Amino acid sequence: MAQRKVPVAEILDELHELYPDAHCELNYTTPFELLIATILSAQCTDKRVNEITEPMFKQLNQPEHYLHLTQEEMEEHIKGLGLYKNKSKNILETCRILYEKYNGEVPQTHAELEALPGVGRKTANVVLSNAFGVPAIAVDTHVFRVGNRLGLAKSDNVDEVERQLMKRIPREKWSDAHHWLIWHGRRVCSARNPQCGQCTLQSMCKFAAAEAKKQKAKPAAKKTAKAKS
Repeated sequence: MAQRKVPVAEILDELHELYPDAHCELNYTTPFELLIATILSAQCTDKRVNEITEPMFKQLNQPEHYLHLTQEEMEEHIKGLGLYKNKSKNILETCRILYEKYNGEVPQTHAELEALPGVGRKTANVVLSNAFGVPAIAVDTHVFRVGNRLGLAKSDNVDEVERQLMKRIPREKWSDAHHWLIWHGRRVCSARNPQCGQCTLQSMCKFAAAEAKKQKAKPAAKKTAKAKS
């Protein structure tokens, strides 16, 4: 039996309807602040990062402000976050490179951003999309999970998920779709307890269909077990 085609346009329309104001939930006022906040967000919630950066950015909001900090001093600013020692080292080195090579400005290409310490593909996409308006899909844990569950992608590889999403979603919707998927993952389609019963995407979702099939199979399995006993 042929698999049902994924209704990409309908899914995107519903996500837009659900989250018309979806946006980056990291607080920032400049591309540099967004870059630092996104580096800090690895394995941390945006809420916790915002709590750390609110006082920090009042003192440290340009690359040159970090140049004379020791790693221990940098750690004091962000020690409430996971991986703070490694993040401190990366941030100080990134700020040095920005100051010396880019005159304190954040570069605007994938290659240049990904060459900075602590900056991977996801971080580069977040910065390019939100700070510079470049269409991009940053695949974090929410985009990865929700994209696979809805059938917009099918892969265990983050880079492949990004490629599949970029192929299926119109380019002009990449940045918006990135935020829609994140917001849906945080508010409805959580990792452990997805609210499929309350989800308006349920009828279009491959994961929800598979879960419903499992639930239907349970009574039959119990009945068979009782018959054998």
